[in-house]
Amino acid sequence: MRTYDATVTTELRAPVVGAVRGAAPGRVVASWRSGMWSLPEMRWAGVATALFAAGGVTQVAGAPPWLWWGLYLACYAAGGWEPGVAGLKALRERTLDVDLLMVVAAIGAAAIGQVFDGALLIVIFAVSGALEALATKRTADSVRGLLDLAPPTATRLHADGREERVDTTDLEIGDVILIRPGERVGADGRVVHGSSDVDQATITGEPLPAVRQAGDEVFAGTLNGTGALRVRVEREAADTVIARIVAMVEEASATKAPTQLFIEKIEQRYSVGVVIATLAVFAVPLAFGADLTETLLRAMTFMIVASPCAVVLATMPPLLSAMANAGRHGVLVKSAVVMERLGQVDAVALDKTGTLTEGTPRLTDVRPLAGSGLDADELLGLAAAAEHPSEHPLARAVVEAARTRGLAPAGSADDFVSTPGQGVTAFVRGRAVAVGNPARLLAGASGHEAAEATAVAAELETEGRTAVVVTVDGRAAGVLAVADRQRPDAAGAVAALTRLTGAAPVLITGDNPRAAARLADQVGIADVRAGLLPQDKVATVRELEGAGRRVLVVGDGVNDAPALAAAHTGIAMGRAGSDLALETADAVIVRDELAAIPTAITLSRHARRLVVQNLAIAATFISVLVVWDLVGHLPLPLGVAGHEGSTVIVGLNGLRLLREAAWRRAGAPAVR
Repeated sequence: MRTYDATVTTELRAPVVGAVRGAAPGRVVASWRSGMWSLPEMRWAGVATALFAAGGVTQVAGAPPWLWWGLYLACYAAGGWEPGVAGLKALRERTLDVDLLMVVAAIGAAAIGQVFDGALLIVIFAVSGALEALATKRTADSVRGLLDLAPPTATRLHADGREERVDTTDLEIGDVILIRPGERVGADGRVVHGSSDVDQATITGEPLPAVRQAGDEVFAGTLNGTGALRVRVEREAADTVIARIVAMVEEASATKAPTQLFIEKIEQRYSVGVVIATLAVFAVPLAFGADLTETLLRAMTFMIVASPCAVVLATMPPLLSAMANAGRHGVLVKSAVVMERLGQVDAVALDKTGTLTEGTPRLTDVRPLAGSGLDADELLGLAAAAEHPSEHPLARAVVEAARTRGLAPAGSADDFVSTPGQGVTAFVRGRAVAVGNPARLLAGASGHEAAEATAVAAELETEGRTAVVVTVDGRAAGVLAVADRQRPDAAGAVAALTRLTGAAPVLITGDNPRAAARLADQVGIADVRAGLLPQDKVATVRELEGAGRRVLVVGDGVNDAPALAAAHTGIAMGRAGSDLALETADAVIVRDELAAIPTAITLSRHARRLVVQNLAIAATFISVLVVWDLVGHLPLPLGVAGHEGSTVIVGLNGLRLLREAAWRRAGAPAVR
């Protein structure tokens, strides 16, 4: 079998992203197919499979032997030339590749009349090699596509005030660039003039835009809000945070130790042993005067019964069945090696925003002040009317909350003004309404209402919420609080992961420490690492791995991608996950159900136990057949029947994990 790298992903991602993003299925499938057939490995595998199918049909239909023999041999040529050439090259370097062994076994099978068995081996190896090539190409493309987040051009300002549009790659440290409302930041730098809300979710994962004004740092690829900013460039294009994310993903993918399926770890010795034994079975009797035809038949029978078909199937059906079962329940595991690795994890690192939380700010509190004369619905209605024209996430949360409560707008907003970092003001039914930052709206204010609003805002912010003050006609009227809502199954999933791994997960997030600590306390996590940039998340993974742990990272954003690539296993949340996270991760939770993660881990462990059972069954069959062939006289039809019978038995045993009951049993610990 081929060696698989756990960082390689299969083409499950395109349908996942298409479904999550709402793309037209036909367009997604067309894109997938065009990318698939652009690879020569896929084309050759397709030709080999078609020829094999044609040969099988003509053989069953009773066509002349020369016809189906010709089709099978053409299948040999189409699917076997690439692994054969690769195996010969490896042989020149004194390495025996199991692919070459399979090609030789296939040729040997044809030599003794078992051309169908040989063609089947060729098709299996051609298809596996094609999928590996396809996966490698897709992952490389997605990493390179991340660079598109940074705009190709930027507006450079000269000392005389003149503007010049230049490529971002031509920017130099010390240049000043103008970032207009709605534009992406063109370089890492520091704000020298202006104020705006900047969406930095791609870098930090924070659910709300961050206020950026003179002296604050901004990153290339982040999205500017409604204000204009002048930024002094502090890093060259090749050294921006977004460029370093790309470099970290590529480096982690290249340096992660290649991981093989359990049986592949012994394939080299097994291959050498089978070849040596086959040559001995052929040469030794000849040296003592045995008949050439009879000796060749015995040697080919030996190679067939000793070939690792049953051993390979001992591993693959349980893992593939587990993958299929998990896929039906919204967990897309991208390869068999990933399914095997899931059961090995003994440490978990969880992202916060979009993973443990829903990633969308929602209104949590409406606190009218005692002297305002407003109840909660009236306060919310005025605030929603004032915020309605705004596109800020806080405004959307307020408006959505009013809509959910069935509140009609308190009136249309006139003279609407949005000030970055401060909030909005508008006239609603002739009343001046302001909604915004408590520190700005209450600055210099005095009186009982201002003091009460300050105290309420401080209380809410201490609990990890974002507080906004509502003033009516210049007087504080109430306080609203917005927070990213915890997923309903977060606490249960954390508890289940703790039981499975023997240690509570670690929380790794770019969000502020206060919000992170509050969520961690709610879900049962003690180890909190907050305010992390992507490289800091990778450092945390390396730290855990340095302690001998096999780390599972669960995340959803671009900023999580390097950690997903560096970890023993990475899982991305599908609905809100960035394209890069979906590509880099080894598995995707399509339905964003955290409880599916411990269930998938348990299912993987069940699959590993079935693999061990199957290996014992396969080894028993192979040993009996080999001894029979060497000591007695094993008829070729009986040898083929025994070989194929063992293959069928281990295959059926592995298919047990396809049943719905297997998923329910695996999920039982998660609901305890």
